[in-house]
Amino acid sequence: MHSPHPTPPTPSPRPRAALAAGTAGVALFVALLALVAAQWSPLLTLDRTVAETLHRHAVAEPGLVRVNRVLTDWFWDPWTMRALIAAAVVALWWRGARLLALWVAAASLLGSLLSQGVKAAVNRERPSWPDPVDSAHFSAFPSGHAMTAVVSCGLLLWLLRLYGAGPVLWTAAVAVAVVSAIGVAATRVYLGVHWLTDVVGGALLGGAVVAFAVAGYSRSVTRRAAEPVV
Repeated sequence: MHSPHPTPPTPSPRPRAALAAGTAGVALFVALLALVAAQWSPLLTLDRTVAETLHRHAVAEPGLVRVNRVLTDWFWDPWTMRALIAAAVVALWWRGARLLALWVAAASLLGSLLSQGVKAAVNRERPSWPDPVDSAHFSAFPSGHAMTAVVSCGLLLWLLRLYGAGPVLWTAAVAVAVVSAIGVAATRVYLGVHWLTDVVGGALLGGAVVAFAVAGYSRSVTRRAAEPVV
């Protein structure tokens, strides 16, 4: 019979470092958001240049478009990422690490709500093409795909670090996470459904959510450990 593991190892990331990283991420995101909202000309020019260059290539390479669509619609789709987090939450709950399971679930949910809320508030138009190779709906900024990938990969890496993943597993996991975060951002811009700044904004906000989750959980565990046993 399975004996649940009551609690995960003591969090190793320092809360202050994680809090500082989250604050920096939010500051950079807000700065980018302000430039997007103000329609700063140099930024819009960069977005348009990158989008037009990649779109011309996509139109000429239907095979590569199909590959990108499979990657973005299946491997790096937000629901695929959320399913991985859901599996991790169930595993943590089953092992008895219920506080950690709740933190992971809450961080993932917060990421989704923030993404949709900011999209609605900014209401940025997506790129429009006479010969589109893909389509997407709702507002463009920030990219929900990019944000969900960063939040999900970041949370999973955090769990691996908490449970003492070995160097081989850790290196492989970091590589997969980096490829996934960059890859999903690249597919969204290549398929012409997002501007470059959309995916950068999603990555920044997603990273901040993970950093604040790490800081909050670390402080919560430290505070609970300091409480006297009644």
